[in-house]
Amino acid sequence: MPSALVVGSGPNGLAAALTLASAGLEVTVLEAADTPGGGIRSEEATIPGLLHDHCAGFHPFLTDSAFTRAFDLASAGLNLSQPPVQYAHPLDNGGAAVYRSLAETAAGLGADEDNYRRLFEPLVRQFSAVSDDFLQPLLHLPRHPLALAALGMRALWPATLLGRIFREEPARALFAGTAAHAFTKLSAPLSSAIGVSLSAAAHANGWPVAVGGSQTIAEALIALLERHGGRVVTGHEVTDFGELEQADVVLFDTGPRTLARIAGDRLPARSRSAYANFRHGPGAFQLALAVEGGLPFAYEPARRAGTVHLGGTMAQVADAEAMVASGRMPERPFVLIGQQYLADPMRRKGELVPVDCYAHVPAGYTGDASAAILAQLERYAPGTRERIVEITARPTGRIEAFNPNFVGGDIVTGRKSPSQLLLGPRMSANPYRTGAAGIYLCSAAVPPGPGAHGLCGYYAARTALADLERSPAHG
Repeated sequence: MPSALVVGSGPNGLAAALTLASAGLEVTVLEAADTPGGGIRSEEATIPGLLHDHCAGFHPFLTDSAFTRAFDLASAGLNLSQPPVQYAHPLDNGGAAVYRSLAETAAGLGADEDNYRRLFEPLVRQFSAVSDDFLQPLLHLPRHPLALAALGMRALWPATLLGRIFREEPARALFAGTAAHAFTKLSAPLSSAIGVSLSAAAHANGWPVAVGGSQTIAEALIALLERHGGRVVTGHEVTDFGELEQADVVLFDTGPRTLARIAGDRLPARSRSAYANFRHGPGAFQLALAVEGGLPFAYEPARRAGTVHLGGTMAQVADAEAMVASGRMPERPFVLIGQQYLADPMRRKGELVPVDCYAHVPAGYTGDASAAILAQLERYAPGTRERIVEITARPTGRIEAFNPNFVGGDIVTGRKSPSQLLLGPRMSANPYRTGAAGIYLCSAAVPPGPGAHGLCGYYAARTALADLERSPAHG
């Protein structure tokens, strides 16, 4: 029986391990931390009884993908739940919100109702076909070329230009906030890609929450892995490739620099250089809040939204993201608010509710962004400070210590420049192969990128299986 070792137990490492184990390989996952899950871990970060997600809190691509159609996570206990409002973007006067219904969302945008429909309706109508093609490496034969072309025509634009399809500020700001999930300048080519796909996913799949915390995704993946004979070993940091050499295939759910350090001269020189010089992007500064009675947003739909984007107008969001990308800390950073308890009430404790806040900050930012985050909250939810019972801060350094893949607080595992977004760390027809036989990269640094969807691991494992099938030793 061929054997496989997977280094790292984030969603991609676990997805890779499950895919390999289901094909009959003997699989072991080695995890340095004491708890598996990587970016899908949860804990009571503020008050006992209040459950906070450490990183990924909403999972728009987990409900329907090539990976989740192949493996039934619900059968292993995963339960997803939708918030009343998918996400909202308050402004100083009013705001905009996205509902599961595209028609309801468009109707709330006034003069931009038809513009919103024209931009997203074709993608939502064919979303399963579209997502299957764009949630995989660039170089493949598309199964649905027309649907993919419809996405590509929208994704190629800088977000600041595509946003001008809208006539009024609420719709423009709404799109800018979604595009800002890319942690990149909104004036850059392809900066619309993540915003367009996340917006369409909100209507097709919603932005669901894992009931019981994102940790339950890892638990479901591990349960399925164990059914197929695989295992996860925690508290085991890999520093030397020598202990991996006995496996037929080795997959790294790590950052490219870590792969280069561990694999060393087993990699071709060009691959090793590309991985060692992989570019990381801006960081995140997180506050976990325990709030009495929830956040008192002036824009009412934001009180019912699972995710809230705080950044002001499209121009203000774009300016803040440009500053962060250039290494400067804005006075008013873009802040993402997670109110997962609205979809999962078991996370709350009476009137006390958990709220997760992420500010976009320069890579490796060593300052304290707490005051800037709270100021943005007060700007759109006056009276917030009086409701906060407990605060736990996680600066960029703590985020990296918690998950070494998040270098300098980079929670999306790499700068989403056009080349890295489309191709990953190096120029190659297949981003998962490293150029060294039997060694693969399966983290969010490779396409289709960050998220708890597990697709980076799934496609890397399928590549490894195809290579095993062709190898003389396998024959």
